[in-house]
Amino acid sequence: MNYISTRGTAPVLDFEDTMLTGLARDGGLYLPEAIPSLTTGEIAALAGLSYEECAFRIMRPFIGDAFTDDAFRGIIARAYAGFNHAARAPLVQLAPGHFLLELFHGPTLAFKDFAMQLIGQMFQAALERNGQRVTIVGATSGDTGSAAIEAFRGLDNVDVFILFPHGRVSEVQRRQMTTPTEANVHALAVTGDFDDCQARVKDMFNHFDFRDRVGLAGVNSINFARVLAQVVYYFTSAVSLGAPARSVSFTVPTGNFGDIFAGYLAKRMGLPIDRLVVATNQNDILHRCLSSAEYRPDGVAPSISPSMDIQVSSNFERALFEAYGRDGAAVAQLMDELKAGGFSVSQGALQALREVYDSGRASEDETRATIARLQRTTGELLCPHSAVGVKVAEEMRDPSTPMITLATAHPAKFPDAVEEATGIRPPLPAHMADLFDRPERVTRVENDLTEIETLIEERRRP
Repeated sequence: MNYISTRGTAPVLDFEDTMLTGLARDGGLYLPEAIPSLTTGEIAALAGLSYEECAFRIMRPFIGDAFTDDAFRGIIARAYAGFNHAARAPLVQLAPGHFLLELFHGPTLAFKDFAMQLIGQMFQAALERNGQRVTIVGATSGDTGSAAIEAFRGLDNVDVFILFPHGRVSEVQRRQMTTPTEANVHALAVTGDFDDCQARVKDMFNHFDFRDRVGLAGVNSINFARVLAQVVYYFTSAVSLGAPARSVSFTVPTGNFGDIFAGYLAKRMGLPIDRLVVATNQNDILHRCLSSAEYRPDGVAPSISPSMDIQVSSNFERALFEAYGRDGAAVAQLMDELKAGGFSVSQGALQALREVYDSGRASEDETRATIARLQRTTGELLCPHSAVGVKVAEEMRDPSTPMITLATAHPAKFPDAVEEATGIRPPLPAHMADLFDRPERVTRVENDLTEIETLIEERRRP
C-alpha cells in the first residue's frame, strides 16, 4: 500500500513512512494511491465482533507490511485497553431513527482518543524497531493536544510539544495538557487562535532544515494514520443498525474536517452511507463553502464549542483532492490562493462535494437550547460540540434512514457551558477527579516561528 500527496510532487511512501512523516514535503497531505474496499460479506461479518477485531479487519488493508498481523493485533489491544466502556463506541437512541455515537469513553474523554491511542502504540512499535527518535509537534483547539500527550507521555524515544491558543480552550482541556509531569511533554500556550497554532506547525514542517534536525513528526489529523483509526467506528455503528443490508447517515460536528473525511473513506470502502452531514458552529466556513463554493476565512469568533473554532480546515484539502479528480496541481493552486485570502471551488468539484456532503450550522443560542432540550427530553447531557451535531442532524435527517450523530466529547470537558444550559454541572470521571488540584506546567509563547522553534530545540532531549 503506497501513499501520495494531495499536491502531487512529494515522494510516494509506504504506510510506516507516511505515519512517521505526517505532512508531505510539498505541503500536502497523504492519501492511499487506491482506497481498499470491503465486500458486502466482509462488512456483514463484522456484526457481533469486538471493537478491536473490527478495527483489525478494517485497517489491515491500509498498513501493508508495516506490522505483522500479530503485532498489529497487539497494538490495537493496547490502544483500547484503557477505554471505560466495553463497547468502546456505544450507541444511544435519542429519538426514532436518531442515534448518538458516544466517542468519549477514552482516557481524555474525547473522540481523539480513538486515533491517538492507536497512533501512539504504532509510533512506539516502529521507533523501537528502527532505533529512531522523533519530536512530535502538534496544534490543538483543545482535544487533540490532551489526547496526544496522554498517548505519548513518558516514552523514551519521543518528545511532544503541543501548541494551543492561549485563553481559547476550556479549563478542563487546558489542565489535561498542562498537568502531566513527564519530562518529554510540553504544553505551549500561543498568543492567537487555533489557525495560528496550526499555521506555525505547518511552517515548521516546511522548514526542512529544522524538520530534519529535530526529527519532526506530526500527530494532528494531517497524519493519515489519525484519520484511518476514525474510520472504524463508522463501520461498527452502522453494522449495529443493520448495515450493509440498510443504509445509514452520519452527522459530524467538525472544524478541521478529519472526522467526517474518515466517514468518506468508510463510504468509499463499501459501507452504505447515504449522507455525511457537516455540522459547524458559528465559525461556519465549511457550511458556507458547501453552500456557495467560496472558501474565504473571515476570522475566528470564540464560542462555547471551542474545538470547532477553526477557519482553515486542514483535512478539507483531502476532500478537495478527491473532488478535483485527484489533481494535485489543482489542489496546490487552491492552497496558494488560500494563502492570499481564499478560493472558489469549481462547479464540477462543488458538485462532487455535494454528492457526498450536506451541511448545516448552529448558533450559540441554538447550541445551548439543544443541550437543555435533550437533557429534558432524553436525560442525555451533551457537550456543546455534540449539541451542534444533534441540532443540525434533526434538521437534515431523512426519517427513512437512520441518522447517527457523533458525540465527540464528554460534557464534563465543558462544564460551564453545560451548566449554563441545564443547571447541571457534569462531574469529571473518577480517574480525573483531582484534575483541578494538580499543578500546571505551561509555557507562554508568542505567535512567532523563530521563538517556537528555538524553544523546541532547547527543550527536546538529545
